[in-house]
Amino acid sequence: MADKRPFPSVRVTEKAERSLRGGHPWVYDTEIVSWDPIPENGCVVDVYSGKDRWLGAGFWSECSKIRVRIISDNTNDRFDEAFWRRRIRYAVDYRRQVMGEDFHCCRLIFGEADRFPGLTVDLFDDVLVTQTLSFGTERIKDLLFRMLREELLRDGIAVRAVVERNESPVRALEGLSAGAGLYPMEGTDPSFDGRVLLTENGIRYRVDCLNGQKTGYFLDQKYNRQAVGRIARGRHVLDCFTHTGAFALNCVRGGAASVTAVDISEEAVASARENAALNGMEQAVDFRCEDVFRLLTDLAERKDRSYDMIILDPPAFTKSRGTVGSATRGYREINRRAMSLLPRGGYLATCSCSHFMTDELFRRMLRDAASDASVSLRQVEGRQQSPDHPILWNVPETDYLKFYIFQIV
Repeated sequence: MADKRPFPSVRVTEKAERSLRGGHPWVYDTEIVSWDPIPENGCVVDVYSGKDRWLGAGFWSECSKIRVRIISDNTNDRFDEAFWRRRIRYAVDYRRQVMGEDFHCCRLIFGEADRFPGLTVDLFDDVLVTQTLSFGTERIKDLLFRMLREELLRDGIAVRAVVERNESPVRALEGLSAGAGLYPMEGTDPSFDGRVLLTENGIRYRVDCLNGQKTGYFLDQKYNRQAVGRIARGRHVLDCFTHTGAFALNCVRGGAASVTAVDISEEAVASARENAALNGMEQAVDFRCEDVFRLLTDLAERKDRSYDMIILDPPAFTKSRGTVGSATRGYREINRRAMSLLPRGGYLATCSCSHFMTDELFRRMLRDAASDASVSLRQVEGRQQSPDHPILWNVPETDYLKFYIFQIV
């Protein structure tokens, strides 16, 4: 078989073979045994076991610890335009089905979950925001972006701009340069300033695709915000790490008695205020630029129990396995403080967006925090990321967002 296929052959360890046969798409540099001939960076290679069993084909990355990223386990696949067009259509059709009326503002491609290694694409009405973290995908991105634009035309969406958000340090590990800006394509607007107006859960937001965090807006919490808003009626809400103000505004829309929204970033608070004004809610939210840890401590010292609903949506406290221990302590402390402030019958919405903080670890941490605070938790809901960020059970890296709503009892 190796002689009949046009791709370089790579042989891997038994450990890699077990992983690939289990459905995980990565082969690490330490798992490579040999190759023939020397692969070109970013090219497609065939992966074989030590006993010459074909395991899949994937992109070769000569700089990365993830040396091969599998794109197919079908020997009949030919990696031409027709192959990638099928992949694009499959990914977009999935979002059409699961997102329904929210399709206009969703994640169209979620990397390995859609078998596009290292590629993220978000759709904000008629703007595509992309991030490319794989050398192989980088080589074909022009083709992929063109096909995405053509596919969206089927929905009447004429893409006016393609924005690249490639500032991630992961690109350096792939031997790629970092940066952000408009991707030049015929038919797009070269004067686009990066700012879009989107609607989510009936609330409007001004999003900066060129300068905001990640792709400009966190789409994965869409339905979690809605869930919190449903139980906010009549509550006095403290929204911690408010960022764009999305949880706070969903609570206002849900009929909260009062809402206080806090973030340490002045830029984030300014953005949240602007979003509140867009919706005529500027008088309904008290925005504060403060350190959340310090604020919760001050409230406890003053024995201020004026809030009966607290939302904790912190940034990822850990981005590696090596820092999970310290991150767990941080999560435990902030959740303990929030639980201690809430009265019996109050509500806590809390989450973690790091896949290294597994659901098992997160739940254990919450039990410990509740014990520290001498409270009991009644679970209202346990949630994850929205379905436009699909989870592959054989790829744990795609399962990252844990979101729980509790009542203090």
